[in-house]
Amino acid sequence: MKKIVLISLLLGSFSAGAQVLKYSNAFLGMGVGARALGMGSAVVAGPGDVFSSYWNPAGLMDVSDNLQIGLMHNEQFAGIAKHDFGAVTFGLNDRSRAAISFIRMGIDGIPNTLYLMQDGQINYNLIKEFSAVDYAFIGSYATKTKFENLDIGGNVKIIRRVIGDFGGAWGFGLDASALYKTGRYRMAIQAFDITGTFNAWTYKLSDADKQQLLSTGNELPKGGLEITTPRLALGISALYTLWSERLTIRPEINADFTTDGQRNVLISSSLFNLDPRIGLELGYKNLLFLRGGVNRFQRVKDFDGTQGLTAMPSIGAGIRFNRFAIDYALGNAFNQGFISMSNIISLKLSVNRK
Repeated sequence: MKKIVLISLLLGSFSAGAQVLKYSNAFLGMGVGARALGMGSAVVAGPGDVFSSYWNPAGLMDVSDNLQIGLMHNEQFAGIAKHDFGAVTFGLNDRSRAAISFIRMGIDGIPNTLYLMQDGQINYNLIKEFSAVDYAFIGSYATKTKFENLDIGGNVKIIRRVIGDFGGAWGFGLDASALYKTGRYRMAIQAFDITGTFNAWTYKLSDADKQQLLSTGNELPKGGLEITTPRLALGISALYTLWSERLTIRPEINADFTTDGQRNVLISSSLFNLDPRIGLELGYKNLLFLRGGVNRFQRVKDFDGTQGLTAMPSIGAGIRFNRFAIDYALGNAFNQGFISMSNIISLKLSVNRK
């Protein structure tokens, strides 16, 4: 039973007092959009669309449509975890745009095993199901600056995290970004959680739940404040054209800098970590696209003690019909275990006044 999770383990995420936790709000670091995830998430500096509300709000200034709508559905771990995204961007005037986005990451149908044992015997009839779901509501703004080819943007994020009907948190955070274009090159910087994103956890348990937790040797959870530290993403991309501009080649490289403690990434330390992402997109007549990427470089130790370097590859494809686009990506594409693969599909629709 893959979904069986003890309530005591879930409630263990509640902490007394403010704490900086590694991988806090990890669902916000998963990325959105099949185009981006097919390129190994290396899209911070790439051409902007409605999905830029997540990756780099300054990129929204690349959108020339009056209205653009984007949707994504992503299933992981053989469909156990479902990750969804929706956004709409619209022009405010000839120098600024706004966007509204929504993210949901959840696991539904988790068995509540707190009362699995009754009088020393297992009683499956006492199992009830609940969901563990994370939500993010994002408001984005982008504008041109007085400096030619330089756009800036920012996000306001409201976060809601729910574990059944017995625990949850509210959070708030800010992002800021800039995008500079010169010739065939684009350079960008995106600062996630620039002020630190704060999640305030609370819980409510019945007296029977409390007694059951204590009787099984668990501590009662305590509400508290969880802090997500800032994360910095740098990116550079280029555009090359061949065959009378019918074929386009767009490589991009990004680098993530994190400060929430030492991670197992390519460059790791207690002060900061650097995690590179590399992506490539091939386009034909701006109609058909093939994509590939690699990210999440990690050092792993084998059973014989030797250490090697692993990475997570991805592939994808897309097609564009006038104002409509559909993209597909397969995350962790070459992993032999199907359960770890991620299937992502996204849709994009552009709407203009006649």
